[in-house]
Amino acid sequence: MGRYFGTDGVRGLANGDLTPELALAVAGAAARVLIGHDPTHRPRAVIGRDPRASGEMLEAAVVAGLTSAGADVLRVGVLPTPAVAFLTADFDADLGVVLSASHNPMPDNGVKLFARGGHKLPDGIEAEIEALVDAGPLTGRPTGTAIGRVHDADDAPERYIAHLLAAMPQRLDGLKVVVDCAHGAASHVAPEAYRRAGATVVAVAAEPDGLNINDGVGSTHIESLAKRVVAEGADLGIAHDGDADRCLAVDAGGDIVDGDQILALGALSLRAQGRLRDDTIVATVMSNLGLHHAMRDAGISVLTTAVGDRYVLEALRARGLSLGGEQSGHVIFTDAATTGDGLLTALNVMACVASSGQSLAELASVVRRLPQVLVNVRVADRARACEAPEVKAAVAQAGAELGDDGRILLRPSGTEQLVRVMVEAATHERADEIAHRLAALVAAT
Repeated sequence: MGRYFGTDGVRGLANGDLTPELALAVAGAAARVLIGHDPTHRPRAVIGRDPRASGEMLEAAVVAGLTSAGADVLRVGVLPTPAVAFLTADFDADLGVVLSASHNPMPDNGVKLFARGGHKLPDGIEAEIEALVDAGPLTGRPTGTAIGRVHDADDAPERYIAHLLAAMPQRLDGLKVVVDCAHGAASHVAPEAYRRAGATVVAVAAEPDGLNINDGVGSTHIESLAKRVVAEGADLGIAHDGDADRCLAVDAGGDIVDGDQILALGALSLRAQGRLRDDTIVATVMSNLGLHHAMRDAGISVLTTAVGDRYVLEALRARGLSLGGEQSGHVIFTDAATTGDGLLTALNVMACVASSGQSLAELASVVRRLPQVLVNVRVADRARACEAPEVKAAVAQAGAELGDDGRILLRPSGTEQLVRVMVEAATHERADEIAHRLAALVAAT
């Protein structure tokens, strides 16, 4: 059986790996699985997308797949991934569909599915969908009144903004923020939400044309935001990615505040409010040792998972915890969201600044980051490269060299043919030397 779902939906080169035919098949199979679980119920799906040009084509295919299988469709237009997750629950839909490749370049796209309530699909449901895709086109299609209908939810942005404002812990009056929207799905709603929360907002990279998403802007290209924050004399900057499920920040001096620091701010804030359940947060193996040290010193436990927000979510739900996230800026506040929400995260970061009277730099300094170098190595077979005996031996040797003053992590990307080589050490020079030494060996395998 083919494996279509990666760690974050079905993703690939739009009209290449990810064809309209595949999108139609996945959508139709998802609707058939839902109907199969409850034949008496006519399912309803919410569908949203980021502004990539290919999203228009893939949305048409997904709508056709869903309606041809007998599901009704509610289109919410261009909105962040977490907005679609929220709206799936808010509209009491059975399925949420997002067309986005997140931080990937414009030519890529993806199909991401949410279950009822806005939660990620269980592995078992994904397996059922994949089996139906492999089984081929639907036979015995519904006809007449059994065909699904399509409606547009014009109030979807307002519903989402109202949800964000209801969840925020503090007004932002007096703060000036520069927000980089990556020419992505949050280009309208993020500046609007932050203004309504009281902040003075300077919006950049907020003019999507279908082709410029993530193009030198956003959370993966944060340098220009840092310069703009300093030039504007702003209190901070916020950087989103193309679908706004992540958030990184920049302090007033132009220094980057990463997901580990944002996670620490959130943990300390929630605990001060008595809302950090079990005094425990969830992070991934990519989180800097500095986060672990800061949380240890504060008496907060850190539960570590594999890389991927789905694993963070699984741990949060299994333990009933309040907060988890990744260094990349995926942060999940479970009391207000079912997935990582960059806008909700940004509002919480700004609220920490507004309520404390401290600068973002002062707040973020609680995490003293160990120098960390990450090198992405493009390979033909990511799994084979990681398992090569010569690579394993080199990693073991380098780990012995570092001892207790650092660590090494090799992991295959969940979405691309890349191996990510991460090294932490006492100095940047040491981490860089070891990371590039290992990366050269991985590239040669």
